[in-house]
Formats: sequence, C-alpha cells, structure tokens
Amino acid sequence: MNKERVRERLADYQKALFRLKEALEEDTSNPLLYDAVIQRFEFTYELAWKLLKAYLELEGISDVNTPRKVFKEAFSAGLIGDGDVWISMIEDRNLTVHTYDEKIAQQIYLRVKEKYFSKFYDLERKMKEVIE
Repeated sequence: MNKERVRERLADYQKALFRLKEALEEDTSNPLLYDAVIQRFEFTYELAWKLLKAYLELEGISDVNTPRKVFKEAFSAGLIGDGDVWISMIEDRNLTVHTYDEKIAQQIYLRVKEKYFSKFYDLERKMKEVIE
C-alpha cells in the first residue's frame, strides 16, 4: 500500500462521512430517514476500517484482515479513541446487514447520531493529520 492509495481511501471516506452527516441532519418525521442513515452508516463504517487497514499496512502492520483486528491495532497506535465504541460499531453493522427490525433500526440510528458520528469525524481529523 502506498501513501497515494491511502489518500484516495481518505477522500472516499470523507465523501461517505459528508453523506452520513447530511442524512443525520434530516427531519426525523420522514420514515425513510432511519433506512438512509443506516445505509450511510454501513458505507462509512466499511470505508473507515478499510482506510485504517490501508494506513496500518503502509506503516508495516499487515496482519490486520478483519475490522476487529484493524480497530484494535488502530486503538493501540493511537489512531482512534474509545475502542469499545468501535467494537460496538462492528456489532451494529452486523445487525443491520443480517436482520431488519424497525425498533433495532431506530436504536442504531440513535447510536449513530449520538456516538458513532463523532468517532467517524475524529477519525477523519486524525487521518488527515497523519497522512499529510
């Protein structure tokens, strides 16, 4: 993995993060909002762990092939904070992919809004700092 490829992954991540922010700013009276936020959460989550994986590989850490391993290594390297929140994201991502229940969707929406978005944003800032 080279630095340019990591920059490309960061750019993709930033686009997804912006789209997630857009969805989170929508009016909650729209019943499609929960689906939109969850879909954008899934995209942002996928790009987050792949961005971290690419950066870790650039730094010579190549045995990180799953989100759990990537987040643990990224936490150890100081790239992310609050490792428990990132592990919770894994669990919620798995829930959104394998089941659909309106009540669960609303709960995940709230976690995305109240916990996950700020962690995604912190990751963007940290990666801009370490890449550039």
